[in-house]
Amino acid sequence: MNASGVPLRELGLILLVAAAVTYLATGPVRSVLVRTGRVAEIRTRDVHTQPTPSLGGLAMLTGFLAALALAQQLPALTRGFAPVTPEMTAVLVGGLSIVLVGVLDDLYELRALTKLIGQFVAAIVMTTLGIVFTVFYVPLGEGTTLILDQTQGMVLSALFTVLLINAVNFVDGIDGLAAGLGMIAGSAILLYSLAVLHDQGGAVSAYPPAIICAILVGICAGFLPHNFEPARIFMGDSGAMLIGLLLAAASISASGKINMSLYGTADLVALVSPIAVVLAAIALPVLDLVWAVIRRTAKGQSPFTADAGHIHHRLLRLGHTHRRTVLVLYMWVSAIAFGAVSFSVVPSRVAVAFTAVALVGAFLATLVPLWQGKIGPQRHSGGDTGGDTGGRVGGSVGGPEGATSTRVDALR
Repeated sequence: MNASGVPLRELGLILLVAAAVTYLATGPVRSVLVRTGRVAEIRTRDVHTQPTPSLGGLAMLTGFLAALALAQQLPALTRGFAPVTPEMTAVLVGGLSIVLVGVLDDLYELRALTKLIGQFVAAIVMTTLGIVFTVFYVPLGEGTTLILDQTQGMVLSALFTVLLINAVNFVDGIDGLAAGLGMIAGSAILLYSLAVLHDQGGAVSAYPPAIICAILVGICAGFLPHNFEPARIFMGDSGAMLIGLLLAAASISASGKINMSLYGTADLVALVSPIAVVLAAIALPVLDLVWAVIRRTAKGQSPFTADAGHIHHRLLRLGHTHRRTVLVLYMWVSAIAFGAVSFSVVPSRVAVAFTAVALVGAFLATLVPLWQGKIGPQRHSGGDTGGDTGGRVGGSVGGPEGATSTRVDALR
């Protein structure tokens, strides 16, 4: 740990361990799944031609557990663990619970209500054990800090956690998208947590979100090489819901326990930065989730009905390739998330300029098909884009022989 109270080396170490273990575990997990026939069945709404393993969340859980075990043994990070704070224990139990729900869904395709109940159970367990909103800063007038009682905090935290779990699960529809978005959002909140650690001289409340985000970034980075288009394995609900739960835990810990009134009123943007960073980091998946619910409800359908109206489907129909669709979405999320966190770490003028340039870059990248005159779904080696079919889109290597396939998985 350096003199400013920021354990950079230790956080970097657990990030690398999470990435390395996840990367190394994904291959054996895929091999076992293929040999035992535990692969995603081809459903009527899919267009992939080869069954593909979709329990990559098990490899991500392995990386999560390994990094968490190491972090607990590092003296510089003991402030983030019991008995100092119960938050990491809550994250461990919550993570195991949500992966269990995800594995059951990947194997047996649970009914939507059953899966939702499982998500709430995992969220309630995590909030009961310590990941809960206790304060909420409202930047109105001179600024007000709301103190939440235990019931209010638990209800708000559980609802927020389930929202994020489903938001990430909803955007897990194209190779590499959920892992990349989780890595970007986690990196933004990690950067903010490091800024808080520096400003508050190693405040205990800033350790858990930093540790959670370092592990989250690591497991996403380790899994992404296997999952980026063309994917060899899908993370499945077990992986997507784990990402959502870890993002929720980091968000609640970062914005729900730090009394921002301690910073004064000199910089309003800095005051609301915990909430701004969290909202910016999760903006894309949450907006996609909200729009999906509104769109389907307006048609008289269940919010869980599969369709092809997600953001990545629209980009595919605009004429982007699978890979460019993912990269464009990476650019949008990075611009919003890091634009928000930049107000906490650099002067406002620099932050405004950086955010503006990043947003313009993302917008121009979105319009690339217009410039190329390639409007409409593009075909790629490995299969159709599946832009009008719904759900997961992306090439994948479906078996030991490396047979290429494309999967369009409807909304889970």
